[in-house]
Amino acid sequence: MSDPDPSTDSSNFALGRLRALLDDSAFDGERLPSERVLATRLGIGRRALRRALEVLEAEGRIWRHQGKGTFLGPRPAQAQTNLEELTKRTHPLEVMDVRLEIEPALARLAAMRATNGDIERLMRLADRTATSYDADGRELWDSALHRTIAEAAGNSLLLAIFDMVDRIRQDTTWQLLRERARSSERQKIYVEQHRRVIAAIAQREASAAEHAMREHLELVREGLLKVMTRPLPDRTDEQIQADPVPQNNKDRLRHGT
Repeated sequence: MSDPDPSTDSSNFALGRLRALLDDSAFDGERLPSERVLATRLGIGRRALRRALEVLEAEGRIWRHQGKGTFLGPRPAQAQTNLEELTKRTHPLEVMDVRLEIEPALARLAAMRATNGDIERLMRLADRTATSYDADGRELWDSALHRTIAEAAGNSLLLAIFDMVDRIRQDTTWQLLRERARSSERQKIYVEQHRRVIAAIAQREASAAEHAMREHLELVREGLLKVMTRPLPDRTDEQIQADPVPQNNKDRLRHGT
């Protein structure tokens, strides 16, 4: 009985054979065969193969996913953000910072790219926003109007960012905060500001649309800031027990944390 070839247990030998295979072969979907298949195909031991794979992974030439296999190329960036976790880490004023950066730009682009159908939809949404008298309706139609402007801008990446921010805004605690900041007089101003944004978009006045959106969002931010820094009144035990918003969430919102 002949002795086994010692090269089959050499990690350097395995690395060389593996590099040659990756250079010369194409794998369906860029997924490599299993370790068992690779070891047999290359005539090397499993232990040496694993070490060689570790080197290639450190070099960024492959990446491995537990339970799914080994793939060519560097590990992809995490594609999905945990919005629930992100909502816990941020606060409404940070959200307004982002909105002030992207939504005026979206309004400017919408003025250049919106179709007549987009403008008609915006006008209908503005009417629905103006005639909504309960908190749920105001949230619904206001969000729909701003998203339609984002869609009309015709930039899929900016729209994706808008959608992520908008989903964070749907946090129940934050909705209650916005409603506290939305007095009847302030709501009338919001409605008028919406109409000015839409009028600028309809007239293809990009700078005016951008300015009008920024003015609107700055007023929204100002209202939120006033509510968040306003001292909370003393409350009875019965009121605290009946309140749907946990006190720790109220404290977080009040201090902007």
